[in-house]
Amino acid sequence: MIEDNVELVRMLRRVFEGAGFALDHAGTADDGLLMLEVGHYAAVILDIGLPDGDGRAVARTMRMRDDPTPVILLTARGSVADRIAGLDAGGDDYLVKPFAPEELVARVQALLRRSGMIAHRAVTCGNVVFDPASRDVRIAGVVTVLSARERSVFEALIHRHERVVAKSQLEAQLFGMGDELGSNAVEVYVHRLRRRLAQAGARVQIVTVRGVGYMLVASA
Repeated sequence: MIEDNVELVRMLRRVFEGAGFALDHAGTADDGLLMLEVGHYAAVILDIGLPDGDGRAVARTMRMRDDPTPVILLTARGSVADRIAGLDAGGDDYLVKPFAPEELVARVQALLRRSGMIAHRAVTCGNVVFDPASRDVRIAGVVTVLSARERSVFEALIHRHERVVAKSQLEAQLFGMGDELGSNAVEVYVHRLRRRLAQAGARVQIVTVRGVGYMLVASA
């Protein structure tokens, strides 16, 4: 998120983490472009009124770099001309302040579905089914309650079941740049997830591939 309103960012970080996303933050256009240059992001939430320039210039720069990352523009200016200018600059969606945080999360999820980064159909491994739309985990037809980060780990693993998911990929999905990240943080969440799945009778295993990452496989 490229936004200079720190209180807004703090509030939205909690909302997005509750929905299973890690939210990184830049307070200026320059910092945002630098972060986009060195990192890979699923989506960008971009304020138009930044202290060092117009957010639409950031969107134009992204497109000039051939960066296809979906962009949602935020602004207090909601005229038709403003919306058209934002979309013409390279934005994919437009949300006028003030807005409901849940709507912003829903718009991000919609953009990710359209770009193929979130699957449309349920994914099955063993007797476990993951619904990308609701993000429900069902074991033998019963919804299993997971914490936001446990669910994020499971989502990454089930989308690539029978294939190895690198530990670094799980770290990037779980934690934003402002989070304190312990050396064994991923291991802790994997351990908790294994315990919850076993208690619910899941016929799957999370296999540790030493030095690489983890893999979800069906078990007997």
